[in-house]
Amino acid sequence: MTITRHELRQGKLSFTIWTVSIAFLLMVCVFLFPEMKGEMKAIGALFSSMGSFTAAFGMDRLNFGTLTGFYAIECGNVLGLGGALFASLIGASALSCEERDRTAEFLLTHPVSRVRITTEKLAAVLMQITAMNLIILSLSLLSMALISEQIPWKEILLMHLAYFLMQIELAGICFGISAFLRRGSAGIGLGLATIMYFLNLIANMADRAEFLKYITPFGYCEGADIVSDGALNAVRVAVGMVFAGCGILAAYLKYCKKDIH
Repeated sequence: MTITRHELRQGKLSFTIWTVSIAFLLMVCVFLFPEMKGEMKAIGALFSSMGSFTAAFGMDRLNFGTLTGFYAIECGNVLGLGGALFASLIGASALSCEERDRTAEFLLTHPVSRVRITTEKLAAVLMQITAMNLIILSLSLLSMALISEQIPWKEILLMHLAYFLMQIELAGICFGISAFLRRGSAGIGLGLATIMYFLNLIANMADRAEFLKYITPFGYCEGADIVSDGALNAVRVAVGMVFAGCGILAAYLKYCKKDIH
């Protein structure tokens, strides 16, 4: 696991910044809830009259006056977009960084197979995503306990599970893309995450575009759906994991035969 440890050391600054930033914003949102709780009915009535904008974020189906509804909208957008960007960035740079930073000639002269290199780099990506989500979940639950609100365990855990799976999917897809890259990777990772986010907004606003929810991983992270159904959409999750698996498989097939410059 030498390569995995090296990848974790190399990425610890980025991991720390993203994790602290997302966790801080989530905790701030939770701490603001008691102050805004009394005004939520008026805010909810305001948003309910905003048509497509309200539907885009699922605000027409959630109660702002409850911690569950507030968390699903305010915190869900922070965790969803922030987590997606982080997962896409580390996935897209996992394999391409060796050529970009000109370290491939050093790594590939060692007696390690490309399969092992790919596996250990993938392990580092998955470890960072898992650690980030565990830390964020723990701090979110702590902040809820500190404001003396009853924690909606089922809904909170389901939402965090959905966002974790979404990050795994995006990381898997970007990991596959990284095997084909030789230079820049950050732009592709950020671009993919952003496109997926907006595809979900389009699917929420137009019934004819609902099929997009089977393409974007944000489709099974919709807080309104999770709260109303009490479960994740198994079909959408399965499709997402297939996409992730295809990305990872593509990484192995390409990187193991790639002509490294």
